[in-house]
Amino acid sequence: MSELSRRTLLAAGGALLAAPAMAAGTASAAAIPADAADIDANGLNWRSFLAGSDLVWQQLPKNWFDGPFLGNGFLGSGIYAEPGANAVRFNVQHSEVQDHRPEFGSLYGLARLPIGWFTLEPVGTITAVDWRLSLYDAELAGTITTSAGSIALRVIVHNGRSILAVQAKPSDGEAKFRWVFHPAAAVSPRTDPKFNKPAPAGYLPNPAPSTQTGGNATLVTQPLLSGGEHVTAYQEQTRGTVRTLYATVAWSNPDKTAGAKALHTLKSACGNTFDALTRDHRAWWNAFYRQSFLSVPDGRLQSFYWIQLYKVASATRKAAPVMATTGPWLEPTPWPATWWNLNVQLEYWLINGSNHLELDSLTRALSQFRDTLTTQIAAPYNQDSAGICRTTDITLVNGGTVGIPGQDPPTPETGNLTWALHNVWLTYRHTMDTNLLRNTVFPLLRKAINYYLHFLAPGADGKLHLPKTFSPEYGVDTPDTNFDLALIRWGCQTLLDSAQLLHIDDPLAPKWRDVLANLTPYPVDANGFMIGAGQSFAMSHRHYSHMLSVYPLYLVNWEQPENRNLIQTSVNHWISFKGALQGYSYTGAASFAAQMLRGNDSAQYLSDLLRLYIQPNTLYKESGPVIETPLSASQSMHDMVCQSWNGVIRVFPAIPDSWADVTVDSFRTQGAFLLSASRQKGVTRWVRLRSEVGAPCVVRHGIPGQVVVRDPHGRPLRSKELDATTIQIDLPRGGEAVLHRSGDRPDFTVAPVASNGPTAPWGLPA
Repeated sequence: MSELSRRTLLAAGGALLAAPAMAAGTASAAAIPADAADIDANGLNWRSFLAGSDLVWQQLPKNWFDGPFLGNGFLGSGIYAEPGANAVRFNVQHSEVQDHRPEFGSLYGLARLPIGWFTLEPVGTITAVDWRLSLYDAELAGTITTSAGSIALRVIVHNGRSILAVQAKPSDGEAKFRWVFHPAAAVSPRTDPKFNKPAPAGYLPNPAPSTQTGGNATLVTQPLLSGGEHVTAYQEQTRGTVRTLYATVAWSNPDKTAGAKALHTLKSACGNTFDALTRDHRAWWNAFYRQSFLSVPDGRLQSFYWIQLYKVASATRKAAPVMATTGPWLEPTPWPATWWNLNVQLEYWLINGSNHLELDSLTRALSQFRDTLTTQIAAPYNQDSAGICRTTDITLVNGGTVGIPGQDPPTPETGNLTWALHNVWLTYRHTMDTNLLRNTVFPLLRKAINYYLHFLAPGADGKLHLPKTFSPEYGVDTPDTNFDLALIRWGCQTLLDSAQLLHIDDPLAPKWRDVLANLTPYPVDANGFMIGAGQSFAMSHRHYSHMLSVYPLYLVNWEQPENRNLIQTSVNHWISFKGALQGYSYTGAASFAAQMLRGNDSAQYLSDLLRLYIQPNTLYKESGPVIETPLSASQSMHDMVCQSWNGVIRVFPAIPDSWADVTVDSFRTQGAFLLSASRQKGVTRWVRLRSEVGAPCVVRHGIPGQVVVRDPHGRPLRSKELDATTIQIDLPRGGEAVLHRSGDRPDFTVAPVASNGPTAPWGLPA
């Protein structure tokens, strides 16, 4: 048997082992069969593999939390039963559509605005559905069965055209089904009576929309009191017995040009058949997944992971707005904005390891709207400082100013920008792009730390102290919050390191050194990290802001023996208070456990997360729809499989006993390395690293025994053994190193691992 065919069969077989069992009659995994284009150079059949993670519906979904969802970073659609009606709802929402009245604050006057929805209204009564969401093609396909017949559906939100396309092929009895568009009231979703959060005085709903027709197209125009508009344009085309709905949304502010934009997009799309539209759509999505690979023997968790990659690419792209709490799938919610005291940071962590920096709208937005970050600092501090409020619109505007430490009750939350810049710094570290460091990280971090410097003052002990600030989201203002002290330490050290690397002789460098030398220690007590000076951690709290120094900053870490008891005591004390914990408490706990090299604990926390919090379609709720927690669970998996911090790449640092086999390929690490590795029968078998920029390479490989380090041609590479499982490798830009045990002849095939057992698919299977 040839090597290629053997690998192909191995890949397909692994997918079948990992794939959930499907009942007879389940919607096809894909509208086209796998062919040679679906098989990569390793012999991995991507169509077959990802089909094992597809979501399946054999029950009619009822709401946002259990229905299919599609998106392209801008346009989004969630699909489920129309409440109280014999119909299926196709929501139409857009991440750019918002209000523009900052005088009413970000949650009302700058809130994301609902647009509307289509209902597919059949002739007969709906009796069954059989749908499948193909991750590989980002396409929903299947049937609606009614008492009068059936309707076969294919649905996409086109990757590049911002078009929702729904192809419907009815049986004779359903030939007269109809589409109806329902415009939503253009008002902040926070005003929904069920949230009991009345709008500020003077806040008025926007005017009712108007509807116009032109030829076969319908335009629904929503004017805004602040100026500008958003327009929904749609049209149905019939080809034989097949009817296809095309819909798009455009937004403009302050001008009123959205109608022309929407009509142009619609007409361009309508000139294509559904099959023609899917060609470049599929090409983008098929290529997207191939940028990295991860397979674990927990089939349920593996499927969850690949769904999160689908979700994040549906929710954002580099040019799209920073993800709001619901992504592009807006629903009634008390959180109709972008949240910066945890949500944003958690949403974007997974893009680095998964090698999907094309989704980094966070870095792009902070750079593009940097002037806003200064104008939202109160005078006189805005001359040299920057900050970001807890909630903003798509241009990072809040309508107010960042809280002033010690002067701005009740919640002066000052660390949000610094924490967000840690995400941008992670992007730098995973790419080693010095232009990003020079033009974005350094100047913005300099201003963010400057804001803190205005308030740090020596106390009677000679140490620098910070007045009262707010540690998200404990509910009590305290001086010297651990949240802020950790960010100050990280920020000052990063500025000094960056200035040295960029050859910048910054006049503030002596001040940064002084802060590092004299900043008050982290407040701790018998239960570990406190919230701040004088405030113990004494009640259940979902947020781990008081332990930011441990994760994700790694300033206090498990490799410092003197800090292990503090870390363990703090984590155990925090997670023991169950009352207010939420899903992201468990993802945080999983990542803390991974740093402590406790893979069994990490796996248990993720198992608890999936069991207690994750909804049937892998979305999530906390008083309303939010998306950050499932995305952050992917980062927890990354932390189990690979950690790269403080200049060391750690391969398989926290693998649970139940994961005897694990495969990872093209995992991006700090230092701009692409890591591939295989764990077999509980042992790391081989590791491969490719350097993009020639950064120092230190890898804790975990391979037992004597290890050989060679290039792809089998030639030895210069290396230095630092301890039994840690090696420093001389790896130039573009160089590649392969590590394995001396005398071993491993198979370097990248293929799925066998599942520990059958699992039900996500969605609503029978």
